[in-house]
Amino acid sequence: MTSETEAKSRGVAGLPAGAEKLQLLGKTLLQFLTFIIPILVKSGRKARELYKKLPDNAANFFFGFVFCFFGGLYPITFAAIQAAEYGGRKTVLESLEALGDEAIKIIEESKKDDEVDANKDGVADVDQISDHEFVERKTLLVLRKMNPEKVDTALSGIYKVWLSVASVLTIRFAMAVSLALAIADFMKQPVNRFVAPTIEIVIPDQYDKWVPVVLGWICKSIGMSIAFYIQAVRSAFASAAIGGKMMAHSAYEALQARNITLGGLIKDDHSDTYVDEMLTYAFAALGFFFQFGLGFDVPFPFNILLWPFELLEWYIRWSITKVSGEN
Repeated sequence: MTSETEAKSRGVAGLPAGAEKLQLLGKTLLQFLTFIIPILVKSGRKARELYKKLPDNAANFFFGFVFCFFGGLYPITFAAIQAAEYGGRKTVLESLEALGDEAIKIIEESKKDDEVDANKDGVADVDQISDHEFVERKTLLVLRKMNPEKVDTALSGIYKVWLSVASVLTIRFAMAVSLALAIADFMKQPVNRFVAPTIEIVIPDQYDKWVPVVLGWICKSIGMSIAFYIQAVRSAFASAAIGGKMMAHSAYEALQARNITLGGLIKDDHSDTYVDEMLTYAFAALGFFFQFGLGFDVPFPFNILLWPFELLEWYIRWSITKVSGEN
């Protein structure tokens, strides 16, 4: 009876059913990465080339627009970008470029490998092997074709910049982090007293040890949400002011460059007119109230389209909150 049960729990080649599913997932993930990575790399390079071709006024106006109307929606991400600007943006871009080159090279080699028909039976070898053998074959291909020194240098460069950025963010958002931890600590006692016992009754005894840990994560997440919402209001106001100023100056310089005076309002020396200040206040007000109208959160379905920024925002929040909590 035992042997029959064990046999049912195992897939092909004597593998446990769970391991078989993981291998299928690994194969699917590899195929997805092979499809999506070239698109991301090529899109990133095209965006970078387009940015280099833009006039300075247009580029500054674009970034000013982003900060003015979206700075409070992703306050930590934009702060990280600003910190990286002074702490190694060039290093990060060069590292990402190197990793992109390596990824494209490996994917091209993988495509060639997909066409190999060693036994000349008219069917590609990768279509005649199990999921386990497919994952193993592709893993070995990556190890053979990858330049480990190049990848190590790129990852080290990104990590060093991240450490400097994380340090800046921890200091810059110390008040928000402290508030998040205070709210989490305030919630833990009643949660552990009233909620935890009920959950422990429902779940099997062997999982009881996970209850305080998971509840602690939930409390910290709630604390982070409240604290960083307050921070989002402050960040939205600051980013709207900064972005509004960038947009106003870029627009003013663009009008000057095209000899558009608007009836004498645009002068050669911007200190002789109040137009740029008025534009700054107008853009800043529009940007802040736009973010306020959204509740400082990206609405559906744009939150799905911008999921990488959502994920990055939450990761950075959790990272700096965790570091401050450990200290």
